[in-house]
Formats: sequence, C-alpha cells, structure tokens
Amino acid sequence: MSDRRRVSSGSPYEPVIGFCRAQKVGDRVLVAGTAPVWPDGSCPDDPAAQTRRCLEIIVAALKELGAGPQHVVRTRMFLTRAGDWEAVGRAHGEVFRDHPPVSTMVVVKELLDPRWYIEIEAEAVLT
Repeated sequence: MSDRRRVSSGSPYEPVIGFCRAQKVGDRVLVAGTAPVWPDGSCPDDPAAQTRRCLEIIVAALKELGAGPQHVVRTRMFLTRAGDWEAVGRAHGEVFRDHPPVSTMVVVKELLDPRWYIEIEAEAVLT
C-alpha cells in the first residue's frame, strides 16, 4: 500500500518480535503497546514517571507520522497494579486534558519486564 508508513522507536523488542512502534494507514495512526523504556535501559519505580515515558514515546511516534496528541481518539492502558490508577490517570491527563480520547484501563497480571507497571496503546485519526 502506498499510503502506509511505519516508524520505529528503536526498542530492542521491535526486531525480535517483528513489530513497528507506529503505523500510518490512510488517515489512521496506530501506536503499538508502548512500555516505559529509557534509552539506557533503566526504569524508575514510579508509575507516574513510567506513564509519562510511555506517552513521550507515543507522542514522538505520532509526530513522526504527522499527528499529535490532539489527533488521538483512543488509548488503552495496561496496569499491573490497580492501585496505580490515579497516578497513571493524572499523567495521562497531562497530555490529553484538552482533547480527551476514549480510554480504557485494564489491570493485567504482568507485562514483559517485571519493572514495568504500565504499557499504553494509542490510535489517532488525522481529520
């Protein structure tokens, strides 16, 4: 498809698993589950900081494909600890307060790395 573009965030998991960070198809931008991965591999023990990092990676991928937070229509947040919902929600609100997407928080047993408390997916529409 000529109207399909993919971007990578440089995550070490992308080539192993066989996925890209985000993909634009027509007027839609889909962002894969994004974990709080810092370039040096570190991960603070703070759910708000982890959420901000996930969203930073997501916003960078959106930007590379011509979108921004204002284009996001859906987010899905996967939390490993239900008690983190408020810290995660506040960090999410910092990015999306002025243009809130539909959003879901789901508590899961665990994520790929036990240091991660949050993973976020996003979908945007460029209209």
